Amino acid sequence: MLYDAIIIGGSFAGLSAAIQLVRARRRVLLLDAGRPRNRFAAASHGFLGQDGVPPGDITAGARAQLAAYPTLTMVDGLVEMAAGRLDDFKVTLADGRAFQGRRLVLAFGVRDELPDLPGVAERWGTGTLHCPYCHGYEVAGQPLGVLAGPAGVDHRALMLPDWGPTTLFLQGAPEPEPAMGERLAARGVGVERSPIIELLGPSPALQAVRLADGRVQALTALFVTTRTSPVSPLAAQLGCELVEGMTGPHVRTDGKQQTSVAGVCAAGDVASPLHNGTLASAAGVMAALATHHSLLGL
Repeated sequence: MLYDAIIIGGSFAGLSAAIQLVRARRRVLLLDAGRPRNRFAAASHGFLGQDGVPPGDITAGARAQLAAYPTLTMVDGLVEMAAGRLDDFKVTLADGRAFQGRRLVLAFGVRDELPDLPGVAERWGTGTLHCPYCHGYEVAGQPLGVLAGPAGVDHRALMLPDWGPTTLFLQGAPEPEPAMGERLAARGVGVERSPIIELLGPSPALQAVRLADGRVQALTALFVTTRTSPVSPLAAQLGCELVEGMTGPHVRTDGKQQTSVAGVCAAGDVASPLHNGTLASAAGVMAALATHHSLLGL
């Protein structure tokens, strides 16, 4: 079968694109490898109508709703190859199955490369976090930390006092510039120069950190910077242009989520420097509209 659109990725962006296209009565294939970036989070927060709901429950509910539309086909599997051009794209799964479509929507997300610090990985999503808007409320009023990135002070150090008492751990990064030091002091942020060498407490929770000079500091959550990169090479295979964002490369898109390759849209974390569930869902809707308009020659 030649599908009108093949969507690669079945989390918030991909599912949002799918429901728009099937409601336009288009033949849609949704391919999902089943390893969303948000699988480490116990709940989704700040997502209107879904606050506190586990991400897996949100996507399961969306898939159940989509199953009612007869023009949708959902296939679980990892896409390894994508090639072709407008009206003639082909994607191949790891198990050898291949599918053809007139348009593609890339919604497969990014991976996080965590700091090389023992204890971060096993606490990811609970004691070690990346986004105060996503997780700050749940740790509010408790001692918080933010790990400086290689380039220096993380802007989250200025944000986090809105949620709780904050310490910036330089971790070998340069000292804050005088003006930044004044801003941090005005916000009540402590600056710790002795590096963290160990995270303490029963994983995945965090209770404290041990510093290189032997001191132990109580800490409920440590916000860290991750380096992100597309979880799949498909965009590069297709020739889509990538640009460098705040945390790593992402697919360049225009205001309609269209990539540099005709017939290919991208949505969600893989196509944005800002990573947020609501933004991903909205981008999926826009990608679907652009895809539908493209099919109509508009």
